[in-house]
Amino acid sequence: MAGAAAIERDGAETEKRRQILEGARRVFTASGFDGASMGEIARAAGVSKGTLYVYFDSKDALFEALTIDQKRGLAESLFALDVDDPDLRSVLTRLGRTYLIEMSKPEHVSLVRMVIGACEKFPHLGRTFFEAGPALGHGRLASYLDAQVAAGRLRATDTKLAAKHFLHLCQAGLFTRLLFSAGGIEDEGDLDHRVDEAVRVFLAGYAP
Repeated sequence: MAGAAAIERDGAETEKRRQILEGARRVFTASGFDGASMGEIARAAGVSKGTLYVYFDSKDALFEALTIDQKRGLAESLFALDVDDPDLRSVLTRLGRTYLIEMSKPEHVSLVRMVIGACEKFPHLGRTFFEAGPALGHGRLASYLDAQVAAGRLRATDTKLAAKHFLHLCQAGLFTRLLFSAGGIEDEGDLDHRVDEAVRVFLAGYAP
């Protein structure tokens, strides 16, 4: 009975934390980091301010948790690569398409803008964002590339740098345009062209 009660309590606490993070996401998106207040977040989450402070003792701690939750979840799903998949071109093409689609979503662009705006005052938020998202993704792609090097499908190289090369080839200035609201992916043809060219150039440089 005690074990069941503990499980039920843990489940309720997890759900409450998720509720708070969802409320925080809405408020931060609408008001930005500086414009958001803990009181407003508590109201959006449907909890008391006291309950909010039980889970998060400051606004930057809450923003950090939200950042980790969103970026780590995305990186883990996006870069779930099968190191035993021998079809390198297909793997990179699928990854490139999904990467650009996710990166172009308005909620992702808004999150990046908020982190950039907050990290001058709170540098650790920028580091947290980078480690939970880009660094995790780069590491997972590098592990896949390591397996392809071992199998002879890629030449021996610095796979950590190669992973960054591939992702930057895919976006090739796109994210800068998105950050400044200067345009994004035009259509499906533009998406296909970007990814196909990224794969072509990457394999031209790294294939044996």
